[in-house]
Amino acid sequence: MANQEDIFKKVISHAKEYGYVFQSSEIYDGLSAVYDYGQNGAELKKNIREYWWKAMVQLNENIVGIDAAIFMHPTTWKASGHVDAFNDPLIDNKDSKKRYRADVLIEDYVAKIESKIDKEVAKASKRFGDSFDKEQFLSTNQRVVDYQAKADEILKRMAKSLENEDLADVKALIEELEIACPLSGSKNWTDVKQFNLMFGTKLGASADSAMDLYLRPETAQGIFVNFLNVQKTGRMKIPFGIAQTGKAFRNEIVARQFIFRMREFEQMEMQFFIKPGTQMEWYEAWKEKRMKWHLSLGMGADNYRFHDHEKLAHYADAAADIEFKFPFGFKELEGIHSRTDFDLGNHEKYSGKKLQYFDPEENKSYVPYVLETSIGLDRMFLAVFSNSLQEEELENGSTRTVLKIPAVLAPNKVAVLPLLKRDGLPEVAQKLVDDLKWDFNVDYDEKDAVGRRYRRQDAAGTPFCVTVDHQTLEDKTVTIRHRDTMEQKRVKLSEVKDIISKEVDMRYWLQKIQ
Repeated sequence: MANQEDIFKKVISHAKEYGYVFQSSEIYDGLSAVYDYGQNGAELKKNIREYWWKAMVQLNENIVGIDAAIFMHPTTWKASGHVDAFNDPLIDNKDSKKRYRADVLIEDYVAKIESKIDKEVAKASKRFGDSFDKEQFLSTNQRVVDYQAKADEILKRMAKSLENEDLADVKALIEELEIACPLSGSKNWTDVKQFNLMFGTKLGASADSAMDLYLRPETAQGIFVNFLNVQKTGRMKIPFGIAQTGKAFRNEIVARQFIFRMREFEQMEMQFFIKPGTQMEWYEAWKEKRMKWHLSLGMGADNYRFHDHEKLAHYADAAADIEFKFPFGFKELEGIHSRTDFDLGNHEKYSGKKLQYFDPEENKSYVPYVLETSIGLDRMFLAVFSNSLQEEELENGSTRTVLKIPAVLAPNKVAVLPLLKRDGLPEVAQKLVDDLKWDFNVDYDEKDAVGRRYRRQDAAGTPFCVTVDHQTLEDKTVTIRHRDTMEQKRVKLSEVKDIISKEVDMRYWLQKIQ
C-alpha cells in the first residue's frame, strides 16, 4: 500500500510543480478539499471538457447542450429528493475526534481484501508465466474465492442496511470487521448519523424576507426543469438528449484524495429522454458508447471496469459505474443510470405544470423516461494526470520523468526551442511560434542546454519539441522530437504544422468511437 501512497504523493507534488493544481487560497493556509487549477491545469481541464462536448453534443444530431444557472428555485430540490434524501452516513471516532463516512470506511476495508486478491494473482502469474489463465485462477483458487466471497458479502450487507436506513447495522458491521480509525487506531465509535450535503445560502436584501436557497449539488436538475423549453424550441423528437457541464457543490465532510472528492467540482452530464419501456436497450447502448469514449484516449483497457450498483437509488431500475484504476485503487469515474420517469414525474407533481411529450407515432402524450450519463470533470482530470505520470529508465541508465498526457488533451502541443540564443536562431524560432499559435498552444523556451529543455517539456506533458539550429538557416529544416518515443526527425519548416495537427486533432482521436 505504501507504494501506492508514494505514487499518489508524487502525482500531487508534480501537479503543483508544473502549474496544474494548487491548493485554494494557499497563502492563507488553504481551504480543505478546495483546489485551484493553474495555467496548465486550466488548459487540460478545458481540453477534456471539449473532448467530451464534441463527442456528446457535436457528433450526435439528437443531443443539444445548455448552460443552466447554479441557483434554482428551492422547490426544485424538494422535488428531486435532495432535501430529504441527499445524505451521507457519518460516524465519529470518540478518541481521535475524527469524522468519517461509514460507507467509505467499509469500502476501504473491502479494498484491502481486493488488494490481497491482486497479490495472489501477481504471484500466480509470475509462477505460471505465459500459461497463466487469470479467469480460471480467480474462479478456482480457494483462497481467492474465499476473499472474493467475503468482499461481496460485506458490500451486500452494507448496501442492504443503507437501503433500509438501518444505521445501527452499519455500525455493527464496522465493529464486527474491527475497523479502526485510520488516524489513531482506536475502535471507539459513535452511532452512525445521516448528514445532508447541500450548501445553503440566502437570496434577498433583508434578513426577514430572504429566501433559503441551495448551491446546486448536481447539474442534472437544470436539464430536467428545461426539458420542455428545449424540446419545443429545438423541435426535438424522442429519443433526444440534453447535455451540460458546470459546477456543483457538496458539503463533503470527509473530502480527501486530492481532487477526487471536492466540495466544489465540475460535472459533465447528459440526460437522454426516451420512450418508457426502451430503457434497457438504451442503458446497454450508452454503457458501450461511454466506454468507447474513454478507451479512445488510449490509457489502457485494463484500467477501466464496469461496476453494477448493489444499492439502487429509489428511482433507478439499473445503474453502473465506469471505474478507473486511480493510484488508490479502482474508483468511480462515471455513472450510467436508468432513472425511469422519476425526475420529470416529480417536477410535474411539485410544479403543477405538465412535463409531457406528445408522441406523433403513438398519437399520445407521456412522461419520458431518462437515461443519464454523468462524469466528474475533476475525476477525469485526475485519471488522465495520474495515469500519464511515469518514471522511465533510459538506455544510458538515467531516468526521466514524463507526463504522457494523450496528445489531444495536452495543455501545450509544442515547444519551440532555438538551439542557441544568437546567430538569428531566436528570430526564426519566434517566427515559427507566431505561425503555429493560431492552431495550438505553443511554448517558447531558450534557457539551458537543449537536453534539459527536453526534460522540462517531457515533465510538463508537451507532446512535441521543435528545435531550430544552424542547419535551419541553410535549408529551412528543423528537428521535431516526440515526447513518448524521444524519436527525433528532420522535417521541413513548412511541414511542422501538419505533422502536429495529425497527432493532436480531436477528429483523429474521436473517429475511433464512431
